[in-house]
Amino acid sequence: MLSCDTLTSIGRVGELVLDYVSNGQSTVLTNSRCRSPWHLLPPIALDDTCCVYTLLLTPSGGLVGGDRLSVHVTLGPDAHVLFSTPSANRIYRSVSKPSVQTVSLAVGPSAVLEWMPELTIPFAGSRFRQTIHVALQRGATVLLWDAMASGRVAKGERWAFASLENEIRIATVSGEYVLDRYHLYPAEQPASVGLANDWDYVGSLYMVNDMVTPKSWESLKETIAVILEERPGSVLGGVSQPAVPGLVVRLVARSAYDLNAALEATWSAVRAHLWDNQVPALRRY
Repeated sequence: MLSCDTLTSIGRVGELVLDYVSNGQSTVLTNSRCRSPWHLLPPIALDDTCCVYTLLLTPSGGLVGGDRLSVHVTLGPDAHVLFSTPSANRIYRSVSKPSVQTVSLAVGPSAVLEWMPELTIPFAGSRFRQTIHVALQRGATVLLWDAMASGRVAKGERWAFASLENEIRIATVSGEYVLDRYHLYPAEQPASVGLANDWDYVGSLYMVNDMVTPKSWESLKETIAVILEERPGSVLGGVSQPAVPGLVVRLVARSAYDLNAALEATWSAVRAHLWDNQVPALRRY
């Protein structure tokens, strides 16, 4: 029989700390620390730009109730880092405690951080809580992708998870910020999902930079609006301008393929518009 002390200690507490600086020609990882289940993979260069690619890896198959994972990233001036994951973030069933993931991203002056993980898959009966907080200095850029499946769609587990809480906050040096927060509990109240109930995948792409002109954002907005209309019936989305200089794209999709295709096209348009760069071919290992 499990004791109360054992029950309160269920789950793993993992921490990943990464600090980057620019040396003028590339971006260099200067400080790192990780605690299981996080596993540190050295950053690599995928092209001849200043950008380096870091894969966020946990060897475990997914998160269970009681797991508490955190990520703390700092980018110095002019650094450029692209983050992704090798596969989807799977959240397993829990009868009580949620799985918790906390992400803190500090982006220095004129630095660029691209946060492009694979989507989250909440299994039936799972409980997940996530917060992503971004602090931008003058001229810093963040591209942040956050997406989820309705569940294990092939298993018939659409919108069958117990709870999913999500908070994304992106703050500029002026003190203005974008705040996106929601709490879904479809197993008890299907109406909490809203209009997304008819779709299998949901995603949001945030892009913020306080030095990009309003005219430039408006031009990019028009380009993205056209992209979102290219898959009628398979993708439904919109693009808007938040309270800070930037854009927010929201979309729902019928399949993971449609979701990823819409993201790829939008991401490519953003990179071409802001930096005249292509999306690199990402390694997943």
